[in-house]
Amino acid sequence: MWGEMRGIMRAVVLRSHGGPEVLTFEDVEVPLPGPDEVQVHIRATALNRADILQRMGGYPDPRGPGFLEIPGLEYSGLVSAVGERVKMWKVGDRVMAIESGGAYAEYICTHERQLLAVPSNIPLADAAAIPEVFLTAWDALVLQGGLTSGRWALVHAGASGVGTAAIQIAKAIGARIAVTCSSGKAQACRDLGADLVVERSPHDWLADVLEVVPQGFDVVLDVIGGDEVERNLKAVTTKGTIVQVGLMGGGSTQVNVGLLLMKRARWIGTTLRARPLEEKAALTRKFAAEVLPLFESGRLKPIIDSRYPFLQIADAHIAMGANANTGKILIDISNAGD
Repeated sequence: MWGEMRGIMRAVVLRSHGGPEVLTFEDVEVPLPGPDEVQVHIRATALNRADILQRMGGYPDPRGPGFLEIPGLEYSGLVSAVGERVKMWKVGDRVMAIESGGAYAEYICTHERQLLAVPSNIPLADAAAIPEVFLTAWDALVLQGGLTSGRWALVHAGASGVGTAAIQIAKAIGARIAVTCSSGKAQACRDLGADLVVERSPHDWLADVLEVVPQGFDVVLDVIGGDEVERNLKAVTTKGTIVQVGLMGGGSTQVNVGLLLMKRARWIGTTLRARPLEEKAALTRKFAAEVLPLFESGRLKPIIDSRYPFLQIADAHIAMGANANTGKILIDISNAGD
């Protein structure tokens, strides 16, 4: 191993589940990289809905009981040490990544093939807003849903992190996109390039979108679930695809499966967190080749709502729970790279 030696770092450790008050800070050992791993001094992390679910006990850490339960699914930072077999990175490189957990901490270790280079035109502190939402949106729309130029996508929660990423990706590949959003967030979605924006209340979003796109949507990206599932089946076109990436509205609902059969549609459930290493690594490398250049050219950019100091991470969770943000909420962990 080359670089940092083991020491003590500050991290958020979940010893119980519940409200923001369970986000407690502890001094724990800095993790050392394995032969194929890279140790990163984290500059920033970003909040995700899954963080809130995990905090409340509804989204168990897939790494199992052998790990301290340190939340955090994405980060940006500087390489501080590398394992003996690492070839892709060196100490001092600017990197970002998704992880199964552990990013609410000053240091983390990640397999070298899961890391992404931070685009040269993106500040290191802002890059934490990229990995989870852009990988999720691109995987769901393009790889899973088959979205291509000229086709229509429908994305719920258009002002969320995934939503703001999805709008940009759709426009970058020449597709057309409709989004639903909470009241007061429509203009932000239009500013990003959405072709059709419908506020979810008091409007009947299904009637509104089908008035403009009567043939239905080639791809529906849904982070809500619940009662929206039935409406998604009515909104998707024949042989279209619904990609379910979240359940903000609940995981249980009644569904008319007959609609799915009649339209010969696909309904795919997917998540990044539980995928095996090789699958994550393959997705990351494909993303690096096909999507990262769009950040360098300025066609994609992270959308940041607000940022909080590490010690105020509970306040950030409260802010996300209020659903007032447009784009990502970032947490400044350290001054690495400043």
